[in-house]
Amino acid sequence: MKQIKLYVFIAVAFISLSISAQKTEKIDTRDIQGGMWIPSLLEGMNEEEMQLLGSKMTAKDIYDINESSLKDAIAHFGGGCTSEIISPNGLLLTNHHCGYGVIQSHSSLEHDYLKDGFWAMSYEEELPNESLSATFIKRIDDVTAQVFEGVTADMDEAAKQSLIDKNIDKATKGAKKEAWQDANVKSFFKGNQYLLFVTEKFTDVRLVGAPPTSIGKFGSDTDNWMWPRHTGDFSMFRVYADANNRPAAYSKDNVPYKADHYLPISLDGVEESDFTLVFGFPGRTNEYLPAVAVDQIVNVLNPAKIEVRDNALKIIDSYMRKDDDIKIKYASKFASTANYWKKWIGENQGIHQTNAIAKKKELEAKFSKIVSEKDMAGYTSLLTDFEKLYKEIETVSLARDYWIEVAYRNVEVLGVSFSAFQLEQAFLKGGVGAYENAKAAILNRLKGTFKNYSVVVDQPVFEKLMSLYAEKMPKEYLPESFNEIDIKVLSSEIYATSKLTSLASVEELFSGTPEEVIKKLNEDKAYAFGKDIHAIFYNKIEPKFQQLTMEIGAVQKEYMTALMKVFPNERFYPDANSTLRVNYGMVQGYSPKDGVYYTNKTYLKGVMEKYVPGDYEFDVPQKLQDLYDSKDYGQYAENGKMPVNYLSTNHMTGGNSGSPIIDAHGNMIGLAFDTTWEGTMSDLYFDADIVRSISVDIRYVLFIIDKFAGAQNLIDEMTLVHPKQSRDLSKSKKNKKKKN
Repeated sequence: MKQIKLYVFIAVAFISLSISAQKTEKIDTRDIQGGMWIPSLLEGMNEEEMQLLGSKMTAKDIYDINESSLKDAIAHFGGGCTSEIISPNGLLLTNHHCGYGVIQSHSSLEHDYLKDGFWAMSYEEELPNESLSATFIKRIDDVTAQVFEGVTADMDEAAKQSLIDKNIDKATKGAKKEAWQDANVKSFFKGNQYLLFVTEKFTDVRLVGAPPTSIGKFGSDTDNWMWPRHTGDFSMFRVYADANNRPAAYSKDNVPYKADHYLPISLDGVEESDFTLVFGFPGRTNEYLPAVAVDQIVNVLNPAKIEVRDNALKIIDSYMRKDDDIKIKYASKFASTANYWKKWIGENQGIHQTNAIAKKKELEAKFSKIVSEKDMAGYTSLLTDFEKLYKEIETVSLARDYWIEVAYRNVEVLGVSFSAFQLEQAFLKGGVGAYENAKAAILNRLKGTFKNYSVVVDQPVFEKLMSLYAEKMPKEYLPESFNEIDIKVLSSEIYATSKLTSLASVEELFSGTPEEVIKKLNEDKAYAFGKDIHAIFYNKIEPKFQQLTMEIGAVQKEYMTALMKVFPNERFYPDANSTLRVNYGMVQGYSPKDGVYYTNKTYLKGVMEKYVPGDYEFDVPQKLQDLYDSKDYGQYAENGKMPVNYLSTNHMTGGNSGSPIIDAHGNMIGLAFDTTWEGTMSDLYFDADIVRSISVDIRYVLFIIDKFAGAQNLIDEMTLVHPKQSRDLSKSKKNKKKKN
């Protein structure tokens, strides 16, 4: 009966979406924006909504497994961003901040590609990259029935999950695919639906071009998440394949990948209310959390994480500003840390500004009323269950966040001590074999860690954050030794004597038999201190957190089912989970607060207005100044001005960085890279009045490649079109080909 209930629920869910589709003509277009839709399920409601917003495409133009379609041009870049193929020769476009770590890895004081940019004028000049990949989705299958096979209502949650995991493994291994392809299964609608993705992962991805940071990261952390914006946030790569056009490890014999589809580039620009479609891999959203959960995030967890990162960033920034070597080493780490620090601040502001918690409570009151009136007895306790569980998990969640933010992420010597702790645990639990495997993996990982590490920076970060940890960490999760610790004295001892502060000394520490290494580790001051902290995390924090998370997950799964039954005419889309999604909207400005209205577009003039000579955030290259002064914009200008960024109502989150903005005809018109500060709360609550994504106008990308870099070779391999002039969809599809 439980299985039947699950399947019926899913059927009801999609029927409800169809019912909603029938009403789209009677509602404001704001009501049909937002959502991260599965591309294989667009026919019906989504197709109608997109066309209502101005799209000229069919669902099959976007996703098709028999003919080439837009999805064949979209790649998961490095597992954390999105990218797209924009030429028949595997040319890949993504954000500058997505390629930042790669650009940094090729940079040095002698060849600073972060500062000066990089442009390959031939295939031979393109730079290979270890551990960089581009993954394409070949097919999406619904395997819900297989995953729930044998699952019954009388099983406890652990038993259910165990059987589900076994069924997922079986479905994955039994997937119909080619030898060079992979398969993985992901959960949707809080565990009510499961889809299998067949993928092709290319690991020979080479750096082709990147503007200097003064263009690609213009405005840096001051402008991050803000509008008006003037950032040329793009970088270019190329995907290589073997002679059969299949994935292959790097080889000089590899050739540029021939994708089933690449995106033509529109030169026509954007106007208010133009249709916009975003295709990408959004990371994580939680749109259906109860009010009590959002309240906890906004008022307890986010403030703690913001405070930790705020303190770390101030210290790191002070050293980056006075030492170029430290600036290069910490550039990527600083940007990564600052990104979510500022995002959480904006998220809190957006939740308060839209009164999201109160609105969730209103919905829950309606939910309870309908459940009571219709005697839906199975759902009467859901909200009280949430209240109880979130109260129980609050302290351990806070403790977990403090451990992650301080001991795991921002104090680097403690991060190294955690790797060493994992090595000791591997030996104690798995013996010599597990120890040797862990040792090899850890040493390989630490090579990257220490390449971009400075004791000079880490020590003051340690002192500040450990003082905060001692003060703010829930007391039941602090080691007893903290009662007697003098952080300053401890810091001096650790950074003067520990072998966890350089790769060479770690390699020395790791030499010898497992028993000898573990003995030496436990005599190391940094390791002994870190071990006390990590042991509490492993033995007290994480087990309790995971247990409560499992219990909350079971209630959330049932709540998702209940929401879709109680509100059958509402629109429901699955939360983002790093799988391929489509979302649609329109070009539109917005009003962030009373008396203020932001127009939808910025121009190069704004770059010059922000220009501060020599400033690491707002400097402008001389050549760009010269191009502006001479108005030498080529074919990329708009009424004599050079467009830079624009706004649209698309619903995006982390992972969408680098996603293409696609027009009504299937052409690329922009490159998504950010969300406005007020709209960062869309991970928890979407509001079309305030949520705006920020994109680089594709004409600015082309202008920089052509006029600034002089990389005509890259322009020549793209297909540039004028869809607004021709209005001929067939021209936008001339690069499509029949699949074998």
